[in-house]
Amino acid sequence: MMVAVRVAYTLEQCWHRVPGGTGVAALRTAEAMDGIAGVELVGVAGRHAHPPPEEWMPTIPWTQLPIASPWLYEAWLHLNWPRPESVTGAVDIVHATTLIPCPTKKPLVVTLHDLAFKHNPENFTKHGIRIFDRSLTLIKRWADLVLCCSQATLDDCLAAGIDADRLRHVPLGVEFEHATPEDIERVRARYTLPERYLLFVGTVEPRKNLRRLAQAVARLEEPLPLIVAGADGWGDAALGMVGNVRFLGFVPTPDLWALYAGAQVFCYPSVHEGFGLPVLEAMAQGTPVVTSGDTATQEAADGAAVLVDPNDVDDIARGITEATDRRAELSTKGRHRVAQATWHNTAELTLAAYGELV
Repeated sequence: MMVAVRVAYTLEQCWHRVPGGTGVAALRTAEAMDGIAGVELVGVAGRHAHPPPEEWMPTIPWTQLPIASPWLYEAWLHLNWPRPESVTGAVDIVHATTLIPCPTKKPLVVTLHDLAFKHNPENFTKHGIRIFDRSLTLIKRWADLVLCCSQATLDDCLAAGIDADRLRHVPLGVEFEHATPEDIERVRARYTLPERYLLFVGTVEPRKNLRRLAQAVARLEEPLPLIVAGADGWGDAALGMVGNVRFLGFVPTPDLWALYAGAQVFCYPSVHEGFGLPVLEAMAQGTPVVTSGDTATQEAADGAAVLVDPNDVDDIARGITEATDRRAELSTKGRHRVAQATWHNTAELTLAAYGELV
């Protein structure tokens, strides 16, 4: 970065009930940029009585706008107020790190993870779709650059009418610590896990396709327990599921790595994703992965996973069996794939986008 740049960097999602992948991406990218000379990030969020949970605490300085959630997003989308620079002091760029853009008189960068609501509107509430549609309209109107975490998302943005010259491909990285055998045994005891299990990690919501996954597991010759780790999202994704399924709820990061490492297969046949961070997190622990073809998760896997049709229960079952049989091969391929996905690379590409606007 040749020119010093000061950036107002939105972090409101850290206070969401389920920060999800947008929270992980914003925090890890900020941490990676924090160690690079020539850039200063100032976090911005609404007014909150308490800091976010420790898992989602920003490592960069942050300040509060004069309005609390949930009204902040409505004010941004309909009142064009408040501007982040009103509380950060002078900045060169404002970076909205989710689909919700913020009003500003400065150059605006928006990170757009996915447009899943366009593909599967039935998986979202009417209120959510209203907010997302309004956000997309304003992104097309306001954003100087839009950062897309996958080529699939970039293609969706093109189809939605965002000009190609404003789109940049900025893939995400993966953060992990290798779980030791002792870690695996500790987590297995803590959550009373069996010796062999299948794993899903992610927010429990309709597009994650958990019902079909559970049906597929029940059809296996050896229907291992399916362990689901992730906060409750919305919808009825967890209702009426068949077979031996256990919901652990939110699992803290130190336990999560061991949970991945102890699994026989990581199963992620999501109907639609913007990237699919859990795919890389599982690969980082050497766990074979089954995920959806023709989505961004295929792009994230980059040839190191078994691909399935997420709408075909039998094909999901076939993929789990294949991944089990190819365990050693997929473990090696997965670790090689993960070595190429770093948050430092994400930070460098983000800084390059800033450099275009300074």
